[in-house]
Amino acid sequence: MNNIILCGFMGCGKSSIGRKLASRCEREFIDMDKYIEDKTGMTVAEIFAEKGESSFRETETEACRELSEKENLIIAAGGGTLTFPRNVEILRKGGKIIFIDVSYENLCERLKRDKRRPLLQVENREEVIKELLEKRLPLYKAAASVYVNGNFSSTRVANNILSIIR
Repeated sequence: MNNIILCGFMGCGKSSIGRKLASRCEREFIDMDKYIEDKTGMTVAEIFAEKGESSFRETETEACRELSEKENLIIAAGGGTLTFPRNVEILRKGGKIIFIDVSYENLCERLKRDKRRPLLQVENREEVIKELLEKRLPLYKAAASVYVNGNFSSTRVANNILSIIR
């Protein structure tokens, strides 16, 4: 299998970078959160609110299984997807995992007006970002076989990834 799986913290640009990569590589782009929303008929926020995070994570693992069986995809994994070893194992079988590393300061700036991510709908958003990033960063690094600096425009990051995968 030869999928490219983009991982990183929410707001790192996985979706915008993924769309650009897919266009340039003539591959299909899949945003995993959107894939789950289409499959369940519910938004991620609705799944969290109505069924809880554990139900969402089960659905997410099933999405990993389904997508890893396909070929030639550019997949933007959800921000928490690759913090679970089972998902890492599944997705690694289907392709190469690339970590898009973005600084805490840039993430805070990019996410300051976010209204869709359930984990960020709190008063102390920057504190939550810091805590989650500290927990997730080592997991992203362990999951990925390639790291790229995501502190640039999505076009520049996509070009950097293209030079790596070619």
